Amino acid sequence: MKVILLQDVDNLGKKYEVKEVADGYARNFLFAKELAKPATEEALKQLESERALLAQKAEADLKVEEQVVGQLDGQEIEIVTKADDGGKLYGSITAAKIAKVLKDKGFDIKRNQIKLIQPIKEIGEYDDIIVESSHGLEAKIKVIVSKELGEKMAEEADEVL
Repeated sequence: MKVILLQDVDNLGKKYEVKEVADGYARNFLFAKELAKPATEEALKQLESERALLAQKAEADLKVEEQVVGQLDGQEIEIVTKADDGGKLYGSITAAKIAKVLKDKGFDIKRNQIKLIQPIKEIGEYDDIIVESSHGLEAKIKVIVSKELGEKMAEEADEVL
């Protein structure tokens, strides 16, 4: 029996694929769990129109992501945090913190899109941070981590000026 998959099914196929399966498997498992529907002529025509709409949407999403990645590529962000006199941070800078700073700058980036080799634990400049989009596009950003001035240091700096 030919069926159209409505969801990804392990060891069978991906959503919207047409597959040939045993009648019992289709009726007792796929249809019962609403994972597939029969591949009638009408359903196949509807599938083609849905695929065309999905292709148009994917193309539009790709154009938007290309624009966002273009704006994001080469960005420099600064994160000010507490550190000891040796430059070691009291807490590490993770992908989540970088995502929050990017979100504050107007970019809709999730933490799993930021590729860090390891969390940042020292003050410095890190220019090997990759932001990956869902379409596989990549942008390289620079993260500058600097030490937060304590109240005494800030007062002393004001007095010097």
